[in-house]
Amino acid sequence: MSLETKNARRKLITWYEENKRALPWRRSRDPYRIWISEVMLQQTTVTAVIPYYEKFLTRFPTVKSLATASVGEVIEMWAGLGYYSRARNLHKAAQVLAQKGFFNNAAELLELPGFGPYTSRAVASLAFGEPVGVLDGNVIRVLTRYYGLKLKWWEKKEKQPLQDLSDALANTEKSSEVNQGLMELGATICTPQRPLCLMCPWNKECVAFNKGITQLLPLSKPKQQFQMWNWTLNPLIKNDQIFMQPNTATPFLKNMMFPAGKAEITFKKPTAYDIKHGVTKYDIFIKIEKASLKSMGPGEWVPLSQVKKINPTSLMSKILKFIEK
Repeated sequence: MSLETKNARRKLITWYEENKRALPWRRSRDPYRIWISEVMLQQTTVTAVIPYYEKFLTRFPTVKSLATASVGEVIEMWAGLGYYSRARNLHKAAQVLAQKGFFNNAAELLELPGFGPYTSRAVASLAFGEPVGVLDGNVIRVLTRYYGLKLKWWEKKEKQPLQDLSDALANTEKSSEVNQGLMELGATICTPQRPLCLMCPWNKECVAFNKGITQLLPLSKPKQQFQMWNWTLNPLIKNDQIFMQPNTATPFLKNMMFPAGKAEITFKKPTAYDIKHGVTKYDIFIKIEKASLKSMGPGEWVPLSQVKKINPTSLMSKILKFIEK
């Protein structure tokens, strides 16, 4: 191991221990609590996550309590965080972990639903001290700037050198402190815009800072091209109940319960639609049409008062509001 890596690690750990924020998931090394926080923090800010995290753990304090709950209960407690496939995968993985115990290494965790390379490494390191490095947006930004790397980090081949650097830094009995330090540095100091370089423990060695190219790194990922979808829904309501079925028609909001319908990708914005909605890279144009029981297929009747418990998405709220008109 190079002296440079050892010195960088030492400075990072010292800085982290002196400057880390008092976040609720840092109060213990319970793998369950760390796992829940890491999943919630995907696509969501720390400030927004904290109340959801505390509410979720009050309802599901252990892996077993999460595993034995219904998926509907889990989704209900997830309401407001979005990206509901995360909640479904949490439930699926909890059912495995409740039976087999919490896996203590990244390789085994990676086999579970919802455990990608980042989450499996984060839980293994933060909870069990496995000497593996994490690589999320914050860490990518810190490492590309520190080493002055102009990599297409969104491509697997060019991302690997960053993973190797993260692994080298975390190859220590203090891997948890290293990984959290990297993430904390990216979140509070080495920010995307206006980084506080003079407060950074790595500024003397940082290539980007010393060359004046901090704002040029990391390289910008090409913007995803938006897809447009036409989605025709056929809500059937009877005796204050609505007929719902898992959505298999679209690549977004997959398996969430919606009224029956059909969807297709389009290359032209429709001239007539009832609801417009956006999900990640998708622009969705929804047409509400009358339904007949014969055309519904398999599904279930749900009381209108209970719809938001099984589908708390903002899109479902728009659909209900339109139907009520």
